[in-house]
Amino acid sequence: MASIIKRKKSYSVIYNYIDERGETRQKWETCHTYKEAQKRKAEIENQQFNGTFLLPNKQTVESFLHDFVHTYGVKKWSVSMYDSNTSLISNYINPILGDMEVQAVTVRVVDQYIQQLQKTPAVSRSRRKARTQYVTDKTIVKIIKVLRCAFNQAVRWEIIGKNPFDNVVLPKTEYAKRDIWDADTIRKALDECTDSKLYIAMNLSFACSLRLGEILGLTWDNVHIEDEDIANDNAYVFIDKELERCSKQAIEMLGEKDIYYIFTPLLPNTSTRIILKKPKTESSIRKVWLPRTVAYILKEWKASQDELKNFLGDEYQDYNLVIALPNGRPCENRIIEKEFLDLKKKAGLPNVVFHSLRHSSTSYKLKLNHGDLKATQGDTGHAEIDMITKVYAHILDEDRKINAQKFESAFYANPDLRNVKPPQKEVQPLQIDLNALIEQLQKSPELANTLATIISAKSAC
Repeated sequence: MASIIKRKKSYSVIYNYIDERGETRQKWETCHTYKEAQKRKAEIENQQFNGTFLLPNKQTVESFLHDFVHTYGVKKWSVSMYDSNTSLISNYINPILGDMEVQAVTVRVVDQYIQQLQKTPAVSRSRRKARTQYVTDKTIVKIIKVLRCAFNQAVRWEIIGKNPFDNVVLPKTEYAKRDIWDADTIRKALDECTDSKLYIAMNLSFACSLRLGEILGLTWDNVHIEDEDIANDNAYVFIDKELERCSKQAIEMLGEKDIYYIFTPLLPNTSTRIILKKPKTESSIRKVWLPRTVAYILKEWKASQDELKNFLGDEYQDYNLVIALPNGRPCENRIIEKEFLDLKKKAGLPNVVFHSLRHSSTSYKLKLNHGDLKATQGDTGHAEIDMITKVYAHILDEDRKINAQKFESAFYANPDLRNVKPPQKEVQPLQIDLNALIEQLQKSPELANTLATIISAKSAC
């Protein structure tokens, strides 16, 4: 049984429980009102009676998240997700909630935490400077997603009875519409591009809807551009890996799960590594057919790369990468993005990010294939078709507008259908200024003769 004792302006619920060692202990829980204390007293007695009572646990959020990462994260996360989630934990969770006991985190605490996050300065990473003054709503959504997953494990481990991060009211995230280039702008950009690596990357992104990591991780054994294949329109690339930089700690924690290759760093003491890894979703592993021109561009690029290999000999580090640095080492996305920025400035092109070429590609394909979502999804590698319908809804709406026009011409244009006619414009009677007409006739005898002839012809009729 539990009891309630008033302590100054608050109330304490006191009860005994048996700990993990079989020893009887006493627990005091503070409530702000007597009604709240009564409710908590009833909950405790009911749980003890039904055998669902959870033992008091003083484990802090920081300690619990450490256990969560080492028992759950290492099994479920990829290296990139490990880096992302541990960064969120160290930057935005532990500094605010870390010292709080897990069992003290309530729905009210979660709501207050979200409000505090909205006023928390954004943290710059080692390789990326913070772009906003405060934590963005999109980042808050990611933080809550991590905590919801973690506290689900706390429920499974019987540390808490229910997850306070379920049914949380999240800030409304508005995804700004990202500008993209149209086909003419992309053609101009390719004409102005003088960097061979960037030229190949832009063609692959636009023609094949590839992500930059997939382009930089593409190897020649996955490029099928034999003359016979090109002649039969059967040239294609097979996407089964991507290039990424991740922390050395992530590799040590997760092992080499889904990692195909770890490139030797130029400086041995660096905390990060460049890797070739499996794509994040199974749908990202795909075959993408090449337009003939892109296939021939790749053949020429391969020939020039082979010449460079022969010239450099042993100095060339051959990793069989389609896009590589002059010495054969992997080319990171920051290098392509820097060259892309320089191209935009030099050619005076609209300011978009490199990833926008993938969006341009998807938009262009949807227009060409009249909204064939399945075919487009096969090229883009989106896990869910909803991603295409949400992001590219404006293009699909254009096709739906065309459908309405086709219905009009094929069905409703039939004159027998209910005899519906478009409204006729009301014809306004012609207003004649007689004084002005007489003045014109007096000035022009020829006009008077012409008018007399017309009147005579009308009268004869």
